[in-house]
Amino acid sequence: MRPAERVRVDLGARGYDILIGPGLMRQLGSRVLDLTPARRLPIVTDSHVAGHHLPPLVASFEAAGLEPAPIILPPGEGSKDFATLQHLVSELLALDVSRKGLVLALGGGVIGDLAGFAAAILKRGVPFLQLPTTLLAMVDSSVGGKTAINVPAGKNLVGAFHQPAMVIADTDVLATLPDREMRAGYAEVVKYGLLGDAAFFAWLEAHGAGVLARSPPDLARAIATSVRAKARIVEQDEQETGDIRALLNLGHTFGHALEAETGFSDRLLHGEAVAIGMAQAFRFSARLGLCSTDDARRVEAHLAARGLATRLPLPAESLLRHMLHDKKRDERGLPFILVRGIGQAFVARDVPLQAVRAFLEAEERAA
Repeated sequence: MRPAERVRVDLGARGYDILIGPGLMRQLGSRVLDLTPARRLPIVTDSHVAGHHLPPLVASFEAAGLEPAPIILPPGEGSKDFATLQHLVSELLALDVSRKGLVLALGGGVIGDLAGFAAAILKRGVPFLQLPTTLLAMVDSSVGGKTAINVPAGKNLVGAFHQPAMVIADTDVLATLPDREMRAGYAEVVKYGLLGDAAFFAWLEAHGAGVLARSPPDLARAIATSVRAKARIVEQDEQETGDIRALLNLGHTFGHALEAETGFSDRLLHGEAVAIGMAQAFRFSARLGLCSTDDARRVEAHLAARGLATRLPLPAESLLRHMLHDKKRDERGLPFILVRGIGQAFVARDVPLQAVRAFLEAEERAA
């Protein structure tokens, strides 16, 4: 068995380790003993994940003399709302979770965001542990401390920064992940190459099929490279007060609008929306004369080769309206992550809305 790879997110007193490798869930009971004096530990998960991964986790905890307390929520993006948050907080209070306790988030990005936000507001802050069970969560949402829920006005508009105590990325759990979810997670892996690592993108062009086939060496390299890239960005700009962490939003301004227009439903998974959004960011950049059309076509070709859509016909005015509700909008306007080429993303805060509208109208006609 390959040894676990350790990536440190260096944030001083809020710093933590990310462990990546096979079989980590089965060893978790003994690791948790070093993180908290509590013995009753809530495990927040959903009904889909629980069927696959809860029993071995419970067994590991019980073998370590711990008392696991599962809280099983409905699966899907619809659970990231105020009603489910209130229910979860009530369950955690009923378990008498203390400020030295530990909340475990076992699942994909929805569970990680929801459980992390509940931990952030419970008793003004309780530690939590990220146990991502999807590729997307392993390389993106479990790292960096962003927690949130969705509201009718938009995605992730109510939340808090709350760094985890540790992230455990057990690559064995990806064996049960549906292929569609793997592809959605792969889009976030591609993002790290497109925003700042052209060599990694070239490696993905050669090895992306292996990553999606769950080849252990390809999968481990893709996850570790992605996590290191995000860790270095988070260290420089933990709460996105500058433009460094904003680069992680490549494809997201377009993608979040697509998700909102499709009702945050299974019609379009987050990673699928990001894939389309990244292709749009490159096409928009090419339209503005910032990057070459060849780079835009190369990105589209790679995403399509890995089974990801690069276009979705939706009304331009509706998408623009969703963008104007984006949480990243401020007094200076709506920032866009644009590119000068593969691996050369930058933040643009002076993009005229009329240019965005014209681009979205052209996209609507072309799709």
